[in-house]
Amino acid sequence: MKKHILDKFFNPQAVAIVGASPRKGSIGNYLIRNLQRDGFPGKIYPINPNHETIDGLAAYPSLTSIGSPVDLAVIAVPIAGVPEIIRECGGVGIPGAIIISAGGKEVGREGQAIEEEIQAAAREGNVRYLGPNCMGIICPHTNLNASFAAHSARPGSLALLSQSGAICSATLDWAVSEKIGFSHFVSIGSMADIDFGDMIDYLGNNEQAKSIIIYMENLTNHRKFMSAARSVSRVKPIIVAKSGRSPAAARAAASHTGAMAGQDEAYNALFRRAGIIRVDTVSQLFSCAEALGKTNRPLGGNLAIITNAGGPGVMAVDEFSRWNEEPVTLSEETKTRLNEFLPPHWSRGNPIDIIGDAPPERYLKTLQVCLQAPEVSGVVMILSPQAMTDPTAVAQEIIQELTPQAKPIFAVWMGAQEVAEGIRILNEGGIPTFLTPEEAIDTFMQMYSYTKNLALLQETPPQSPQDIQVNNRQARSFIDECLKRQLYTLSEIEAKAILSAYGIPVNRTVSVSSAQVAAEAAAKIGFPVVAKIHSYDISHKSDVDGVRVNLKTPQEVQEAFEEITSKARELRPEAKILGVTVQNQVQPANLELILGCNQDPLFGPLLLFGMGGILTEIYRDTAVALPPLNLHLAKRLMQYPRIFKILQGYRSIPPANLDQLAEILVRLSQLVTDFSEILELDINPLLISNGQCIAVDARIVIAEATVPAPRHLIIAPYPNQYEISWLLKDGTPILLRPMKPEDEALVEGLLRHCSEETLYFRYFRVLRDFPHSFLIRFTQNDYDREIGLAAIGAPPGPEVMMGVGRLVMTPERDQAEFAVIVADPWHGKGLGEKLIEEVINIARDYGVKTVWGEILASNEPMLGLVRKLGFAVLEAVEGLRRVELTL
Repeated sequence: MKKHILDKFFNPQAVAIVGASPRKGSIGNYLIRNLQRDGFPGKIYPINPNHETIDGLAAYPSLTSIGSPVDLAVIAVPIAGVPEIIRECGGVGIPGAIIISAGGKEVGREGQAIEEEIQAAAREGNVRYLGPNCMGIICPHTNLNASFAAHSARPGSLALLSQSGAICSATLDWAVSEKIGFSHFVSIGSMADIDFGDMIDYLGNNEQAKSIIIYMENLTNHRKFMSAARSVSRVKPIIVAKSGRSPAAARAAASHTGAMAGQDEAYNALFRRAGIIRVDTVSQLFSCAEALGKTNRPLGGNLAIITNAGGPGVMAVDEFSRWNEEPVTLSEETKTRLNEFLPPHWSRGNPIDIIGDAPPERYLKTLQVCLQAPEVSGVVMILSPQAMTDPTAVAQEIIQELTPQAKPIFAVWMGAQEVAEGIRILNEGGIPTFLTPEEAIDTFMQMYSYTKNLALLQETPPQSPQDIQVNNRQARSFIDECLKRQLYTLSEIEAKAILSAYGIPVNRTVSVSSAQVAAEAAAKIGFPVVAKIHSYDISHKSDVDGVRVNLKTPQEVQEAFEEITSKARELRPEAKILGVTVQNQVQPANLELILGCNQDPLFGPLLLFGMGGILTEIYRDTAVALPPLNLHLAKRLMQYPRIFKILQGYRSIPPANLDQLAEILVRLSQLVTDFSEILELDINPLLISNGQCIAVDARIVIAEATVPAPRHLIIAPYPNQYEISWLLKDGTPILLRPMKPEDEALVEGLLRHCSEETLYFRYFRVLRDFPHSFLIRFTQNDYDREIGLAAIGAPPGPEVMMGVGRLVMTPERDQAEFAVIVADPWHGKGLGEKLIEEVINIARDYGVKTVWGEILASNEPMLGLVRKLGFAVLEAVEGLRRVELTL
């Protein structure tokens, strides 16, 4: 597979500095000096037509005058001159550029026009660029400092990406004192071209980068970011500090869902779905950076707290309560071991108060016992300076005697001058240090959140008893007809018709235009009934006192009709009143929920779930998620709002049918996935009556689609267009379909039907065990970048997986690797050839230019098959033959 373009940025062989300067203190001079100071091993070409040499290096008037290959151009000239320099880069074959220059879109229309000219020049010359308005990059492992930063970065395993140059400068300064090292340090700037998604994709496959921390102000390509983050967060922690929690976007929304599913909630939903940990402050980001840069992440949440003072221990426990957690309960064995050397009046619990006169040996022994305790996942040591305690000696004892540990250790040396030397020793020894117990506990829990998120990401959803069926054609007819009539805010009865087409239960609803007809409709429905105002111009019925409930007689219904319509005309004289709707009253109504969707211009549809009713915007007990949902994700969404505890059953309120509720969420997700015309949707309330769910009010706002479904989502949904029914050569019916997360058991069955030779031909090694961590690599696909096409037995045969063809694309989608495996019982039946043909068709559909694979030179049947399908077979290298097909 070809090298990633960012290799040219982080490991260039030659760098040109456009705008290099001999003037001390200028950006052009800093760029030259930083490259020299950090020992960049490649060639450095200063570009400045006014000088023959700069800092001992021969200077060149232009890029074209260099006459040698250059991998990276760093541009520090006024931004108006940047488009021409990018054109020059394209002309001489420089593949990458870093644009330091400011003055782009951030200054207004003129700057925006220049940025557009830069983009056009870059596209024409096939140049990828970072910036503009950035500080540059540092890669300590390759001795590259292509930035104007005041400090260098020491080598480490932490990758930092920041949209703020000020945050970059502050981080470098802080990292020097804290002894934090970096694998990559990137000021990403305006992200006019290379963005967070590109960087995460690259860092995910880089061995030096073990963790990624991000200071984020905004995203430019949400779908690309989501795809990259979902892929990389499974193997490396990603921690984000996202600034800007403005509610301005929500203010313009007409629906409850639109008002509560704003930008900040959308980012929370995106980060949760991607497995990213979000922190609230730069201080938390620094703390997580220090911990990730020095120690292992905790595999459990069981923390032991060692302290020489009671107050700081209590503060630590209070911080735990903010996370709805408690310190670990020490086992009797652990307490017995501590009793052997601690004073008789130690706390005998957690926090472990080892008393104010604790010498270094007592700290060390207590720490060693805690680290050896199986119930403990990590340790926070707190030292409060007291007359009998030597902070420096305690730090020295721990660093000198403690061997490297799998469990994380955090140190809180409280104070300033008296503890400064101890903090320095701990930092030198690779132990994260914090100023307060709260910081240490919060950082531990943030890191543990990643462990929990990883487990959730890798969890296999249960198999659905049957596929969820919807009437897409009926819903399409209703929506198209409303658009034809230019009805963009649908009436309740129209909204319920669309929901009903997707299998979402709604109460019986009849539209009537007179009091007499209302009474007749109520008699047919059965008393008691509800009457509601019916008008396209009135979104929230309670605003005009437009609802009457528990109507038990025809006379009450007629009176309600007159009251409702009169009141609506009085309060909203401009509204066109169609009459009322008469509906059966659902009794008893134990709970009111809201389910909804708001289509954000950047994030696509945002699903909302939580407590409903007219006060839903006051209580705001809701959570937001991104479609598509399966039952597993739907149930996870239900658990975020506080009302979930009541849904499980509370006092006299019976438990709700949570399986039915999850299915309704999945159906709603499918509806907004299938129709990009839906801008807003509210089901409020969805009543829970005797545990069962029913929608009794709904509103939908639609518009002509600007993007065809499902391209309006930022997560690719299940691509059902690739489902194909087919017959094996012996007549066995099969279904070829994309892999689903629920398929883990089927994949394991497939592999167990394979001989050792078949497995070796596919995986180039002998496999005998198939753990969960191995199987989910095949079942949990991001359909934007990989598809496993499974061959499944169809009725009247058993549901069994017979083979799989796999396609894994590069982020640019210009190349894709393919592989295929067919279990032994189905060899010789044409399945392998069919799978490869369909994988090639999918590659064409995605716009892939080259499909390639690697096949063992001894696997003659497969080599013969790919030759037959038109692949070029290259010479064997170390027993492997690369095969390629140009599409």
